[in-house]
Amino acid sequence: MFPESKVLLIGTAPVHAESIAMAAADDSCHVKLNHDALTLIGRSREVVEHVAASGERVYGLNTLLGSGRDTAVEEGSILAYQVQVVRYHNSGVGPYLSRAEARAVILARLVGFSRGGSGVRPETARFYADLLNRGVHPAIPAEGSVGSSDLTQLAAVAAVAIGEGEALDASGVLVPGAKALADAGLQPLTLHAGEALALVSANAYSVGAGTLALLRLRHVARLADVALALSLETIARYDGGGNLSPFSPAIQSAKAVDGQRESAAAVRRLLSGGWLEDVRPEVSVQDPLSFRAAPQTHGAFRSGVGQLAAALDVELNGRGDNPLVDLESGQMVSGGNFQPMQLALAFEGLRLALAHVGIPSERRIAKLYPPQRAIRAKHLAAAAGSGLVQEELPGLLWYSAAGLLAELKFLAAPATLGAPTLSADVEDHSTLAPLALQQLVKSVDAVEKLLAIEALTASYLLLEAGAAQPLGKGTAAVVGRLADVLADRPSAPELVEHARRELRIVVDGLRQGGNEW
Repeated sequence: MFPESKVLLIGTAPVHAESIAMAAADDSCHVKLNHDALTLIGRSREVVEHVAASGERVYGLNTLLGSGRDTAVEEGSILAYQVQVVRYHNSGVGPYLSRAEARAVILARLVGFSRGGSGVRPETARFYADLLNRGVHPAIPAEGSVGSSDLTQLAAVAAVAIGEGEALDASGVLVPGAKALADAGLQPLTLHAGEALALVSANAYSVGAGTLALLRLRHVARLADVALALSLETIARYDGGGNLSPFSPAIQSAKAVDGQRESAAAVRRLLSGGWLEDVRPEVSVQDPLSFRAAPQTHGAFRSGVGQLAAALDVELNGRGDNPLVDLESGQMVSGGNFQPMQLALAFEGLRLALAHVGIPSERRIAKLYPPQRAIRAKHLAAAAGSGLVQEELPGLLWYSAAGLLAELKFLAAPATLGAPTLSADVEDHSTLAPLALQQLVKSVDAVEKLLAIEALTASYLLLEAGAAQPLGKGTAAVVGRLADVLADRPSAPELVEHARRELRIVVDGLRQGGNEW
């Protein structure tokens, strides 16, 4: 977490994905490099200058890149070569990243500089901090990286830094990079030997945008438990279900899965103080698996989110540069730390986990459909001769949920296995981490809508059932919030989007109120 003063101080100590995401999402957060980081960056630069002066052949410092790795660059052309590297790699296509994503890319690369493996000058690192602090928003195309360094996205940032490329102004209008710098009071950066490759050769898109996805995934983990708790309350009223024994400490302590225990505990907290806590003799001895085994599914998902957080922290705190500046030996060493395989596989696995979160959610919605039909039949009978009042819940949201589930299953297919061989068969394996991330973001969007539909459906039925039995403290808070959303009777798309916004607020509020999920 960064302090309330909204300053993210980057030193040489470990940084964590959540802090990067929060700073990227908040334009008012000021970023500073401390003395230790600047000293380490300076020492790293000294190694580069020493190696360059020695005449030793080093990839990207005094040679071409990729298949041209063994072709020397004349000493007199090295500064011009920096510009060529940036222009050559600035080849991305597709829609531009959001402002938060662009900030996350720059911030992740800045953190990379602070680890001491890149060999950029302290002035260059400070310049990247200035881009963030003065609101320069490079226009970064989303597509073009195969996940062996996010070359095209980082080149779009570097192009603006040297006074070329394009940026987006505060209104979202494309402007020349030089104008964006001038408006921010910055002069274009002149790159020194080896800096162009250091600017573009990193996984700062996959890592930076990945931290933003991590925050959303943590919200989904909490939201899934909220939707489940609401559905438990609902089937208790309409179908004799709502058996809480699967969520008991006895069951959860019988299997050592942390995420599972956390999910079950979250559901118990949401339902605390409500009538489901009292054992009812008439309650079904076992609810369907979409209710009874949900902690196991939600718990596995939570474990996957934890693995992603760990993979992001590894990338943020590691040195993925190629060539790597090794301070201990004083050498620049070629390697493959730019290949974020662990991160790519975390993106892959979470899409599959999200599909499994979606399957029981859609099944629970299906089981809530008969009470909806009964209520609609009652409303129709009551409307004889007096006109039918528009109902608060659109009738076929279940079908929309089924469509979203089909999308989740489609998105769960592997993305990382399809990279072709590039650069004259030198770059013959890539992670496709950016594609895996982009598909993950689509999956998060779909599952948020699906869970919002479940929460809306359950809340509608609970409101129709009245207050004969008290809701849990947590579920009551959610139903109260969604009651206002339903009462507005918006169109189905507006209803779901409004519910998603309100659920973000209420779920976060429940967490801050002492229920750490």
